[in-house]
Amino acid sequence: RCGGCYHGAMAVRHILQLGDPLLRAVSKPVPPEDAAATLQDLEETLAEFRRGHGFGRAISAIQIGQAVRVIFLRLGGLRYELINPEITWFGPDTFTLWDDCFSFPNLLVRLERRRALRLRYQTPSGAARELEAFGALSELIQHEMDHLDGVLAVDRALDRDSLCTREEWLRRYRSE
Repeated sequence: RCGGCYHGAMAVRHILQLGDPLLRAVSKPVPPEDAAATLQDLEETLAEFRRGHGFGRAISAIQIGQAVRVIFLRLGGLRYELINPEITWFGPDTFTLWDDCFSFPNLLVRLERRRALRLRYQTPSGAARELEAFGALSELIQHEMDHLDGVLAVDRALDRDSLCTREEWLRRYRSE
């Protein structure tokens, strides 16, 4: 992995791994104009992770060692740059899923998430936006918002049987 090497104007950054105390830090708001370089690094780091692991949809700044409230998401054809995001509403319905994380790529965690949410955030230009998210996008935003608050998916495991290596998950649960 590249750690801090540069590819063009963007940098592929080292992703902090489970056990690094910085993953437990609560991220601070950032002026939108100061988030551009972080967003570029997140985009390139996400792309590199996907090339190497075959999965990955989003990444938060704390995962590359920056304790600022910035998230980059790429889900299907959608691309979001979320600065200082704040969840303003959760829908009442929940669902259970197996969640994974760049900070522990060989571990999956069974947990519960809300099916719907509303999010307020800023764009890189500083514009205020709102987003309603459902299903996979809602779950993904909740995962990344947890990172900004120092919460990891392993903290949300349903019970002691809700942790599984990726290899075992592929063998047992892939068809769920």
